[in-house]
Amino acid sequence: MESRYASRIFEALSSEVRLDVFRLLVKHAPDGLVAGDIARLLDLPATNLSFHLKALVQSGLVHGEREGRFLRYRASIPLMLDIIAYLTAQCCSGRPECCRAFREESGVDARFLPPVAAPSSDRKA
Repeated sequence: MESRYASRIFEALSSEVRLDVFRLLVKHAPDGLVAGDIARLLDLPATNLSFHLKALVQSGLVHGEREGRFLRYRASIPLMLDIIAYLTAQCCSGRPECCRAFREESGVDARFLPPVAAPSSDRKA
C-alpha cells in the first residue's frame, strides 16, 4: 500500500461520524446495512449520513450495492486488514520481542492482530 492511499483512508476516518459509521458496518459485516438503518442506529439525519457515506465510499472503505430502491452499505474488511498490516509491517524494526511486549501491554486479543515473526535462532548478537 502506498502512503498516499493510506493517508486518504485515514482522512476518511478522521471524522467522528465516519468512524462511527465504519465501525458499525464492520460490526454488521458481511451483511452490511441500508442507509436508513445506519441513520437510525447512529441517530443521524439522512442528509448528514449521505455526506459521510459518500466520503467513505470514495476512500474504498465502504461499498454500496443496490437492493431494489435501497443501497446496502458494506465495510471493506480486506481493506481494513490491509491498512492494519500497512501500519504494523515494520513494527519495532524487525525485533519481534518488542512487538510481543507491546501487544501484551495493549490488551488487544491476539486473534485480531497480524502475526509476529518467531524469533530467529540464527540471529547474530
